Amino acid sequence: MSDYMYPVLFGIGSGLIARIIMLRTDYRQYPTYLHGKIIHLALGFIASALGAIAVPALIEENITAITFLTLAASQFREVRNMERNTLEQLDQYELVSRGNTYIEGIAIAFESRNYLVIFTSIITTLSYMFLPIGFSIFIFILCLILSRILMDGGKLKDIVDIVYVQPHFEREGLYVDNIYIMNIGLKERREEVLKYGMGFILKPKSFNARMTIANLGQRQAILHDVSTALGVYRDSGTPAFVPLAKRDLNDGRVAVFILPQERNIKKAIEIIGSTPTLENAIRLPTKRKKEGG
Repeated sequence: MSDYMYPVLFGIGSGLIARIIMLRTDYRQYPTYLHGKIIHLALGFIASALGAIAVPALIEENITAITFLTLAASQFREVRNMERNTLEQLDQYELVSRGNTYIEGIAIAFESRNYLVIFTSIITTLSYMFLPIGFSIFIFILCLILSRILMDGGKLKDIVDIVYVQPHFEREGLYVDNIYIMNIGLKERREEVLKYGMGFILKPKSFNARMTIANLGQRQAILHDVSTALGVYRDSGTPAFVPLAKRDLNDGRVAVFILPQERNIKKAIEIIGSTPTLENAIRLPTKRKKEGG
C-alpha cells in the first residue's frame, strides 16, 4: 500500500465534508433537492480529489500531474457558466425575478466554493503527512470555519437600517413614506394594495452603503428574496401588484414595496436584512484616491 494512501483519503474526505457543509438549500430553493445537490456533490468530490492528489504529485516531483489543477480551473469556470445559464432560464418563469446581478453572484459563489474545497484538501493532506493526527483534525476544523466565513459574505443588515412604513395613497400615487412608488388608477386595485401591501424604508449607514443599495441589481435581489420567503400576491398580467424598490434622490434611502401572501413584519425585516450584499453591487466611492494623491 502506498505511503500516500491515508493522507490522500483524509484530504478527499475533508474536502468533501467541506463541500457538504457549504451546500445548503434554503428558502430560495436553490440548489434544488435532490438532483441539483448531486451535481454539486460530484463536483466537490472531483475538486477534493484533485487537491489531495496534487500534494504527493509535488513531493514526487511529478510536475506534469499539476497540470490537472489547471484543467480543473477551466472546468470549474464552466460550473459558473452552467449555473448562470440554468438560473437565467428559470428566471423567465419567476413572478419576481432574481435579476442578472443576483444570478451572476450565485454563479461566482458556486465556482469559488470548488476552489475552497481544493484549498481544504491540499492543506489537510499536507497536515496529515507531516503532523500528528490530532493537529491534522484541528487544521481541518479551522478550514471548515474559514470556508463557512468566506461562504456567507456580507448581509444587507450590515449596511442599512430597516424600518416598516405602511404604504399610502396621495390621489392615484402610491407612496412609502415620502417616496413615490407608482401610479394606480383603478379604485379596486388601490384597495387591494392597501389591504395586502407592506412598505419598508432602507436607511443607509454610510455613503458607500447609499451607493450600494442604489444598484438596481441589489434592489431586485431584495424583492426576490422577500417574495420567495413570504409569497407574493400577484399573478402574471397584474402590473399593479409587482413589488418595487424606489430611491429617494435626496438622501439615498430606498423604499421597498411588496404584496406578500404572509403579512409578517418581523419576518420580512429579517429576510430583507439577510439578503446578500451582491459583490457586483458594492461601491466604495469614499475610498477613491483624491486626484494627484
